[in-house]
Amino acid sequence: MSSITEPGGNACSPSFFSKQATIAQPGFSRWMVPPAALAVHLCIGQAYAFSVFNGPLTKVIGISQSAPDDWSLTTLGWIFSLAIVFLGLSAAFAGKWLEKVGPRRTMFTAACCFGGGFIVSAIGVWTHQIVLLYLGYGVIGGIGLGLGYVSPVSTLIRWFPDRRGMATGMAIMGFGGGAMIAAPLSVALMNHFKSSTSVGVAETFVVLGIAYFISMSIGALAIRIPPADWKPAGWTPPVETKQKMITRNHVHIDQALKTPQFYLIWLVLFLNVTAGIGILGQASVMIQESFKNTVSAAAAAGFVGLLSLFNMGGRFVWASASDYVGRKNTYYIFFALGAVLYWLVPTFASAGNIALFVLCYCVILSMYGGGFSTVPAYLADMFGTAYVGGIHGRLLTAWAAAGVAGPVLVNYIRAYQVANGVAKADAYTMTVHIMTVLLVIGFICNLLVKHVHEKHHMTEAQLAAGN
Repeated sequence: MSSITEPGGNACSPSFFSKQATIAQPGFSRWMVPPAALAVHLCIGQAYAFSVFNGPLTKVIGISQSAPDDWSLTTLGWIFSLAIVFLGLSAAFAGKWLEKVGPRRTMFTAACCFGGGFIVSAIGVWTHQIVLLYLGYGVIGGIGLGLGYVSPVSTLIRWFPDRRGMATGMAIMGFGGGAMIAAPLSVALMNHFKSSTSVGVAETFVVLGIAYFISMSIGALAIRIPPADWKPAGWTPPVETKQKMITRNHVHIDQALKTPQFYLIWLVLFLNVTAGIGILGQASVMIQESFKNTVSAAAAAGFVGLLSLFNMGGRFVWASASDYVGRKNTYYIFFALGAVLYWLVPTFASAGNIALFVLCYCVILSMYGGGFSTVPAYLADMFGTAYVGGIHGRLLTAWAAAGVAGPVLVNYIRAYQVANGVAKADAYTMTVHIMTVLLVIGFICNLLVKHVHEKHHMTEAQLAAGN
């Protein structure tokens, strides 16, 4: 049954955004859903490109150079930090709401928040009120990021029970690749709007806010959820196996937090992300210091771009591969191969072998991206699909924690090493060895993941009642 044809079921009525109104009609192609998800994820992936605004924002008053009253980089740095914090908070706390109201309302709310955050930020630039940038992009935009990140994922998993990894990989690859569109577009717009009285940031914010709102709204309007008990033609749900651990049961979002599996997978994601995110943030400096007088700043920038490509590609490749080898086995590869590569990196650096050094980090960053795209399918395998969106949202707190732990490990240990007389070229050795240990711990955590005990499974009556 669908309410799409109910009286008053139009874009202005509340019923149009109801979960019931998004149930697909017979004949709907599930391949229409990934583009709808990408319409959202390619937009919110802009977050990784926000740094292109930092330089111009330090010259809003001075225009050609920073004036005494202009914002400093340290002041501006809080904008992105707030956005990531509220991404995690909104993803974690809006999980139940997402499962209740469905993906269309959630994705449209994300469009309003993310697009609206740019408009509020533009006003902040025009009035030179930093609090409006914190509120606009940091808080409101951050909420849009979180809602936009998790809302399409659970829908894709339900449409592609036979290819969960591939489906989530497509969408989350969009988040990784969004910056590759946003960075040059933002620079081009700022150059277009730049004048003797403006650095072009406010005008660019307005254009991006409107464009992102439209794109994300299109995705929200196009999204559909499958009817109850729908499955692909000719597909039979797999028998739960030791290798793939795919359950046919469902666990409520609140009950999932009472299982050891949730916390073990939380640690699996946390440790995998920690091992990659700190390196990603210091890649340019790291390769220049490791190969002093050999790698130029331009070559280092190319290295960063290459890592971004592997980060993006790994989200699709590894998640798709997990459909065949299993999610648990995929994480075994991440941790075992990652530990070996991290251990070898200092050897390649001391030998002056740039090619193998770069190759190691490219593979490591592909697995970093793969960790993000594989974990939603891992959760669906363990806890079922009924509440996977909310469970995934709460698990993303591991990302927020790793976003602090990774850079702290890389930056502070390096600083400690240099302060104690260690050459800059050797200052990362201890760090990568610590990363190796973390990956070994991650391997053990993944090893401990077992089937969820049947006492946590929802009954048919609970599923029908939605609680």
